[in-house]
Amino acid sequence: MEKPDISKSLAPVFEKLEKLSKIKRFLLFGGIIVVIVAACVYFVFLPKIQQYQKLSSEYSDLDKKLAAAKKTAKELPKLKEEFDKAEIQLKIVMKALPESKEIPSLLESISLSGQEAGLEFVLFQPGSERNKSFYAEIPVSMQISGKYHNVAVFFDKVARLPRIVNIQDIVMRVDKSKKDNDLITTCTAVTYKFLDTKDAEISEKKGAPPKKKTVTKPGKHA
Repeated sequence: MEKPDISKSLAPVFEKLEKLSKIKRFLLFGGIIVVIVAACVYFVFLPKIQQYQKLSSEYSDLDKKLAAAKKTAKELPKLKEEFDKAEIQLKIVMKALPESKEIPSLLESISLSGQEAGLEFVLFQPGSERNKSFYAEIPVSMQISGKYHNVAVFFDKVARLPRIVNIQDIVMRVDKSKKDNDLITTCTAVTYKFLDTKDAEISEKKGAPPKKKTVTKPGKHA
């Protein structure tokens, strides 16, 4: 089988090209070059440009993340110091919040402080607990009879207790049943207790029933 003669096949094409004017031949070759260049741009350079743009965007994102990581690493010692301080403060607060088993002894300490100050308790009524986030407030309604100086000594003793006790809603009036200018002082002592994890979860639920405390009857001062 004879191979086809390519030169003979292309001869008519070259003859037609020779018949064209120089301007038409120039335009034809220019068009061919434009098509070749456009094909190279579309199939070769355009994917490279798109890949470059993608890599450039990824590099910009990584550079921002690296800058943020460097900033965080730079602030890490400061954040650790703040965390350590907060942890120390939390431990101090936790020591000032008694657990449930310590509440009776704390109430007894309040009562004993009043007796040592020379006061007579007319009322000593623990109220319902008011649960907060990780602690509960325990209000104690009190009415005490005694002189103003004795009441001041009592408040000072309560303030010096190792646990937190706040005296609120203080109202004083003259005790007309006595002739030695004694006062009837009505107030509320609010103490606090630490809630464990289970109790804290219950306190977060709406409508959680308050816990009742039993009435403590302190002895009267002789």
